[in-house]
Amino acid sequence: MRMQLAEDVGNCYSELLQLEQGLSLGRLHYHPTRTLIEETCGPHDGHVMVVTIGLQGKSGFLGKDGCSLAFEAGQTTITAFRATPGERRYQANETASQLRVVIDQATLCKYVGEARAAQVLGSGRLQRIDFRASSKAAQAHAAALLRYLQPGGLNPSNRLDLHIHTLSLLSEQFNLLAPQDGSASPLSTSEIERIERARNILCEQLHTPLTVEYLATCVGMNEHKLKEGFRYLYDTTPARMLLDLRMRKAMTLLESGQQVAQAAWQVGYKYPNNFTVAFTRYFGRAPKSIFGRKR
Repeated sequence: MRMQLAEDVGNCYSELLQLEQGLSLGRLHYHPTRTLIEETCGPHDGHVMVVTIGLQGKSGFLGKDGCSLAFEAGQTTITAFRATPGERRYQANETASQLRVVIDQATLCKYVGEARAAQVLGSGRLQRIDFRASSKAAQAHAAALLRYLQPGGLNPSNRLDLHIHTLSLLSEQFNLLAPQDGSASPLSTSEIERIERARNILCEQLHTPLTVEYLATCVGMNEHKLKEGFRYLYDTTPARMLLDLRMRKAMTLLESGQQVAQAAWQVGYKYPNNFTVAFTRYFGRAPKSIFGRKR
């Protein structure tokens, strides 16, 4: 769903893509030619949690009850509310760009349970749950999501990747807000930053030989703590995450027309036969079937 303001107001639009019932991904891009104030009652039905990643510029919200929210580049704002009347405010000749994940109460309960959902959502009145600098992991997920949300439209084959990155972004934020066992996080802020840095290394160096020992050395953690951190933040191991990233990247390369050997090399496999075995085990079909289909 796309909403575009009149051209005389400026280049101002917002988009909302429903990934499943109760879970949506939104993008907002406003560059008004004059100071803009929009009246809103909240476009989302029921009790929702919204994670907003500030990409560029800033904007604000002022509720009828006097509550206020700020959205800024480089910051993650997390809110929970039911339909809340108020005003959205944008500065003249300044760009405000944001990415949003919206999840309703029923869907949140499905993923994290009623107790953890209630712990975060609260009573239903507008509340700012968190406002902090966007982590490198959040920025990486946002960048990946934006690559798929191009103006030309969404390729249906990318929906799985959109869903994965959206849930990963949501999971990271939620684990910081409400740890699984209800106690304080077992990880310090410094440790979380190091684990996020390790994940970024996985994303950026798929073509190189990567081991847990290498990751731990790069970020200054012991291997056991790194593995524990991955399980806590991402519910997986470094090795499994690396495999997932490599296989999804390989699928994209093959679908773009690259040969099996080329794709294998770019995702860290020295020998195409080893790549073929891993790809077939992961997807249940051989990489040649993907490359051949696209030719």
